[in-house]
Amino acid sequence: MSINISKAAALFHGWDEALIWSCLQGHMGNMLLDHDENPASAVIDIGDFCFFAGEPNSELLAAVGGSKLLIPKDQPWEKLIEDFYGGKVNKTFRYAIKKEPDVFEDEKLRAYIDALDQNYDLRLFDQEIYEMAQKEAWSADLCSQFKSFPDYQNRAIGAAILHEGKLVAGASPYAVYDGGIEIEIDTKPDYRGKGLATVCGAKLILECLERNIYPSWDAHDLRSVALAEKLGYHLDRPYVTYELAEK
Repeated sequence: MSINISKAAALFHGWDEALIWSCLQGHMGNMLLDHDENPASAVIDIGDFCFFAGEPNSELLAAVGGSKLLIPKDQPWEKLIEDFYGGKVNKTFRYAIKKEPDVFEDEKLRAYIDALDQNYDLRLFDQEIYEMAQKEAWSADLCSQFKSFPDYQNRAIGAAILHEGKLVAGASPYAVYDGGIEIEIDTKPDYRGKGLATVCGAKLILECLERNIYPSWDAHDLRSVALAEKLGYHLDRPYVTYELAEK
C-alpha cells in the first residue's frame, strides 16, 4: 500500500517549518504514519528533529529513538510525550523566525562581510571544506544531511571561514526544500564571539538571494534569535520542544 502524501500533508497543514516541507516534498527525512492510506497520526523524522501531528499515537512515539528533539504540533501531543517519556525528556523552547523574502538589506549584509579581519579567509563550500566539516563534531551538522559532496554540490551552497587553512566557522543548509533552505550556522568553540557567524550568515543569505533561494531560519535559543535579527529576520514565536536523550 502506497503512502497517501496529500492526506499525510494535511495533518501538518499550517505548520510553516522548512524541515517539514523538506520531507513532504521528498527532499530529506522520513515519515511514519499510523496508516499509509488513511493516516490520522504522523511523525516526520529528519536529522535530529521529529515533528508530531494529527492524533496523539504512542506507537509512533515509541518508534523514535536516539538523541532527538521532539516537536509536538499541539498540547495533546505535548501531554503524550510527557506521559510517555517522563523524566527522559527535557522541555524547552525553540524560536520560529518569520519567513519574509523582502526584509534583507544587501548593503548591510555586505558591510558585515567587508568588516571581516584579513587574517580570515571567506570561501564558498567546495569538496575540501565539505570534508573538513565532516571531521569535527562542532561542524558536522553543516553537511550531515547530505549523502556525499556531489549530493551537496547538486543541492546546496555554503559559506565558510578559514583561519590558517583550517575551518573555524560556517553557514550551510541543514535541509533543503522547494525554493529554499534551512540555515545551519556553527563556529568552532575557540573562535566564538568574534562575529564570524554573522559574516558566514550574511554571505550565505546573499548567495541564496542571488539564486532566488529563500534562506529560512529557525533559532535554537535567544542568541540565535539575536543573530537572526541582526541579519534582518524577525521573531515569530517560541514553541515547545522536548529533548530526548535516549529511547
